[in-house]
Amino acid sequence: MRSRVKPDRPSPACAPWFEGNWIRQPQMAPIVAQFASSGKPSDPRQGLLARRMGYAALLAAVVSIMIFSVLALLILLGCLARWRGMRWLSVGAGALAVLLFLLTGCGVLPRVLLQRLESPYALRPALDWAPHNAIVLLTGDSVYVPHDKVEPSMSAYGRITEAAVLYRDCRQAQVACKLLVSGGDPSHMDTTLAASYGAVLGQLGVPAEDLILETRSNTTWQNAQFSRPLLARLDAPRVWLVSSAWHLRRGVLYFGHFGIVATPVRADYLRGQLIGWPSASNFVLADIALHEYLGIARYRVYNLLGWNAPGLPPLPQSAAADAVTKR
Repeated sequence: MRSRVKPDRPSPACAPWFEGNWIRQPQMAPIVAQFASSGKPSDPRQGLLARRMGYAALLAAVVSIMIFSVLALLILLGCLARWRGMRWLSVGAGALAVLLFLLTGCGVLPRVLLQRLESPYALRPALDWAPHNAIVLLTGDSVYVPHDKVEPSMSAYGRITEAAVLYRDCRQAQVACKLLVSGGDPSHMDTTLAASYGAVLGQLGVPAEDLILETRSNTTWQNAQFSRPLLARLDAPRVWLVSSAWHLRRGVLYFGHFGIVATPVRADYLRGQLIGWPSASNFVLADIALHEYLGIARYRVYNLLGWNAPGLPPLPQSAAADAVTKR
């Protein structure tokens, strides 16, 4: 397997910024709470800015870096054009910056971008159970609670609940089911995402013998890569992939690259707020969507350049896959 650059390849220290798999709500408070994952600082060499502002303020300040970068470039272009006497270009760049700001802040752009990502997964699939099933839960983020422990962040419970309900339905259909929780420790909190999510799933009634924790992955790409050998050992002909609606398109793409044909099941669903005054939450929602589109585009480009790990054949399925139980 080639070891060149892969999608979602930032170092663990940078992974939360680029690959947080964040679940964000339309309201600003849950959005800031999710993006401002209050990771326990475990590296004494953290920069002065991070120590003074804290992770919450630092991440909240850069959540919309893509949109604001474009706006800044347009403003800079307008200033340079005016300085060079190119009035028409200056006016055009300024008008385009204002238009982009309004379309994003008032919810039009995030709604359109998110709809294209989420609409294929709006309706949950029919639960056609095989004799053996595997549910894969893609983790999002966790939070360090002072003097207590690391636990899933506020907005992670949509995915956790969906996975628990899916597991319950599977057992009620009287078929075998395993729940694989995929997530390492990208924020360096000394507790993996899989462990913290698994603890909650155990409290919701998922027995330990049916829980499988994949604790190495720090990105969506690695979720798929490291889940492959675990799923191969399960010999489960039906795989169900649980994540946020906005994240499923990229998740299905990456899992398919590693030969995992999964049925996507959405948890939360996001929509931009159409309002008459720009809202910070809409800028964050636009950034969420742009992050997903960028990840998909990067995957396509890396495939063309041969930088991705080689694709794997589909997981072998037993003859039992033909026997299906419908709920």
